[in-house]
Amino acid sequence: MSEVNVGPASSFTDPGRKVFEVGGQEVGVFLLGGEFYAWENRCPHLDGPACQGRLLPLATEAVNADRTSRGREFSKEHMNIVCPWHGMEFDIRTGRHPTNQAIRLRKVPVRVERGEIYVTLRA
Repeated sequence: MSEVNVGPASSFTDPGRKVFEVGGQEVGVFLLGGEFYAWENRCPHLDGPACQGRLLPLATEAVNADRTSRGREFSKEHMNIVCPWHGMEFDIRTGRHPTNQAIRLRKVPVRVERGEIYVTLRA
C-alpha cells in the first residue's frame, strides 16, 4: 500500500468531488458535511466510472397511513453518487447501494493532514 497526496482540502466545495488518477488507479474523493470519503472509480455492476456520475440527494416516497402518496422527499443527510452508465446509486458516506447493502463501491482510505488530502492505494 502507498499513500499519495492528491492536493489541498481547500480546493473542494461541500458537497463536492474530484476524481484523480493515482498510480494507475482512478479514485473519487468526496467532501460531504465537512468529511472526506474516497472510493475506487469503478461501479460493481459493469466497471463503469461510478465516481464521475451525478451527486443527488436520496429520494424517498412518503406514504400516508391510508397508503396514499404524499410525494417525493429528498434527504438533506444522504447524498448518492449515480453511476453514469446504468444509474446505479451509492451512498457517498458508506459506498453502499441504498436498497441492496451487499452492493457497494470499494473504499479507499483517505485522511487530511495540515490541509492536504492523502489517499492510501492498494498495491
